[in-house]
Amino acid sequence: MQKIALVTGATSGIGWATAEALADKGFDLIICGRRKERLEELASKLSVKTLQLIFDVSDRKAVDEALGSIPEDWKSIDVLINNAGNAHGLSKIQDGNIDDWDAMIDINVKGLLYVTKALVPAMIERGSGHVVNVGSIAGKEVYPNGNVYCASKHAVDAINNGMRLDLMGTGVKVSQVCPGLVETEFSLVRFKGDSGRADTVYQGYDPLTAQDIADLIQFIVTRPAHVNIADTLILPTAQVASTMVHKTL
Repeated sequence: MQKIALVTGATSGIGWATAEALADKGFDLIICGRRKERLEELASKLSVKTLQLIFDVSDRKAVDEALGSIPEDWKSIDVLINNAGNAHGLSKIQDGNIDDWDAMIDINVKGLLYVTKALVPAMIERGSGHVVNVGSIAGKEVYPNGNVYCASKHAVDAINNGMRLDLMGTGVKVSQVCPGLVETEFSLVRFKGDSGRADTVYQGYDPLTAQDIADLIQFIVTRPAHVNIADTLILPTAQVASTMVHKTL
């Protein structure tokens, strides 16, 4: 039977690369995001069947409507990639922007929960499935000025662990992938479109690429049924901690 994977945040970066990697393994794909034109572009590049869902994971009603609209022949979702997430700003707690805080908590935490709650019950009913939560090294340690972003990714780490405990015996596997520095649109979003500042994050060393993370996710979801890779931390060789990176400038 043809396997189906649903990828949130598929319009760029890790989500886009993961969709391509899973297509290479023959998964049919439900690709999700907020930018219709980017989903259409991605779908045009994939050689498998695709279903495009346009919604914001932080909007509970939109999540329920979009996922509730999935046609019957697409409902047996085997793999959920909870990839949608963001970072906004980099400032001390006393200088933080509350709108930025809300955006990070709403997308990184609540959005992951909304999508998971909508899809996991059917996996339990079928007795099989796999949820992969894309976390961050920021969910393993806290760095200066990262306060709320780190808190949101610590929440993902806790939810991932709790989810795995809660789903014991159901046949549904739960995994987390925690990247370090990956060169995507991440820093451009964090720094409000300041490309000069964003570019400095990745200068002087070889950062991870979205494809590196996609390769790991592809490996995790193609293991035999008795194997669950519960948690992974993936870093560029030059990075040893959130704020410790060997750079040659």
